[in-house]
Amino acid sequence: MSQNFKEVVNFWQSEYSNKIKNYKEYNTKEQLHRFATFFTMGESYYYVLNMHNLELDFISDSVTDFTGIAPEDVNMLQLLQQALPEEIELIQKKERIIKDFFVNFLRPDELLDYKILYPYKMVDHKGKHRTMIMQCTTLTLSENDAVEHVFTVHTDITHLKTTKTDTLSFIHLHGGKSYYNLPLDKEVFSPPKKLDDTPFTSLFTHREKEVITAIAQGLNAKEIAENFHLSPNTVKTHRKNILAKSGCSNAAELIAKSLLYNVIELNL
Repeated sequence: MSQNFKEVVNFWQSEYSNKIKNYKEYNTKEQLHRFATFFTMGESYYYVLNMHNLELDFISDSVTDFTGIAPEDVNMLQLLQQALPEEIELIQKKERIIKDFFVNFLRPDELLDYKILYPYKMVDHKGKHRTMIMQCTTLTLSENDAVEHVFTVHTDITHLKTTKTDTLSFIHLHGGKSYYNLPLDKEVFSPPKKLDDTPFTSLFTHREKEVITAIAQGLNAKEIAENFHLSPNTVKTHRKNILAKSGCSNAAELIAKSLLYNVIELNL
């Protein structure tokens, strides 16, 4: 399995590292610590990866909870190898689409405007299976507009009961066009032919926003029904309507999108 994940690292080296001529270290790590602590949705770890040599310029202490390894001893290949064997091919496909999106689709002035989001499954050092969501954004570019530093957060979303991990999303950080739940079959970025420009924040009723918040807190249909004095069937109908309105295919994508556009505010 290590060789398969080594192929991901080799891909990064060929597509990113070789394009960086004069490397500069990223130095504002404390700001990222505050940012990540505020926005993560559950147990998580986060790091700054420099694409020059694929070393971790910074990684949070919480990585030990997932790996059993001290932060100063963790490397990128060890983090990749925590993914389940069935995730290997999916991660390789996602990385090829990510490269195509950033290198062949976006203009240079748009490279800092997006974050990448995708779910995957892993097993921690105690043998516990977890469903994670990976969120990544470019921090700096080199003088020739190559990606130099990326900031990545891995968050445990097992409580959301999502099982689908074969999708990928590119989310605009400033309200521009976002691309959700992209399929992996083509292995290149293929934007949807039609995008819904309806403001995301205006899609839901007050009750639907309450249900979204409850889903994000890990409550099931019965518990939500009891909290809001509804029938479980009504809650299930709300959930179905919410997913249809949002264009999301699972709870993980729904919560991430809702948090991004301030539909809900959580302190999980």
